Amino acid sequence: MRTAMKFNQCVQQQAPENSDNKVWKWHIQDPASQRLTWNKPPKSVLVIKKIQDASLLQPFKELCVFLTEKNMIVYVERKVLADPAIAADESFAAVIQKFCTFREDLDDISNRVDFIICLGGDGTLLYASSLFQKSVPPVMAFHLGSLGFLTPFNFDTYQSQVTQIIEGNTAIILRSRLRVRVVKESREKKARVDEKGIIMTNGDSEGSRKAMQYQVLNEVVVDRGPSSYLSNVDLFLDGHLITTVQGDGVIVSTPTGSTAYAVAAGASMIHPNVPAIMITPICPHSLSFRPIVVPAGVELKIMLSRDARNTAWVSFDGRKRQEICHGDSITITTSCFPVPSICFRDPVNDWFESLAQCLHWNVRKKQNYLSSEEDEF
Repeated sequence: MRTAMKFNQCVQQQAPENSDNKVWKWHIQDPASQRLTWNKPPKSVLVIKKIQDASLLQPFKELCVFLTEKNMIVYVERKVLADPAIAADESFAAVIQKFCTFREDLDDISNRVDFIICLGGDGTLLYASSLFQKSVPPVMAFHLGSLGFLTPFNFDTYQSQVTQIIEGNTAIILRSRLRVRVVKESREKKARVDEKGIIMTNGDSEGSRKAMQYQVLNEVVVDRGPSSYLSNVDLFLDGHLITTVQGDGVIVSTPTGSTAYAVAAGASMIHPNVPAIMITPICPHSLSFRPIVVPAGVELKIMLSRDARNTAWVSFDGRKRQEICHGDSITITTSCFPVPSICFRDPVNDWFESLAQCLHWNVRKKQNYLSSEEDEF
């Protein structure tokens, strides 16, 4: 059973004053004041390591030894232990025996894990998010990958940092996710048997539909795939057609995802505490199609336009890529299950630190000081 935890969240409220004219007020909590506290000490932890990365073997072993010495129940994905470099290490065998293992898409550990530790880059955190389709345990991400925008912790001081998390009262940020529902028309041909007993198809298809749901932390990307034609998809907002995207595709991202593919396509960067959804066209065949931000509560729907020359392809945080045909639909809204990401300092400072260190935001050579003599010229 997962240890109960509490989050202090940003709250908005209306407060009419005692006057003839009502005055509407907002109460917005400082994002830096959001804290994670435990009702009782956590007992179990999920350790996620980037697969087939030799540079992570030693940090992974050190961390697991440290956690078991603290009497923590350690969950590890079964395919991680299949790595020959881990399985063949006799000095690590005693620690492996204490692990609880699971398999992706087969074993449900959502109510067994108190918090998560990620070893790797941003992709490791995205993978951790995909393992939990409902409530997500708090995630502590160590920067052991290439970019590290979402991984604020340095592994050099992991013992003191992990101990602080176990003791509780740490800063946290709730990263919103997208709840995505894909409905695909069944295209299986109806079979019939003629008088000679030969099975034939008549070109008609069954009317059944197949629905799939995903929780997405960064973005949903709809693109033209291998086709050389423009992508041609209709975009609906709360049931109303707002535009048709003609170009290479469209990105629907969370504020967390606004600094990923979306920013490369020309979108603005949104702080993760802002409740919003970003819509960014990919190479639109229009000079006036700019990225837009819509409220987090709306429902978006994407479908192939009736006159589209080709199909489209969709992916979710870069995974589960699949083809979208006429009659299929993609419905997107903000999920009720965010990813609680543990901060190194606080949500504001960590974000600007990542902008500066990872994206070199607003890096420019300083302009020289102009002396009074030079000013005269």
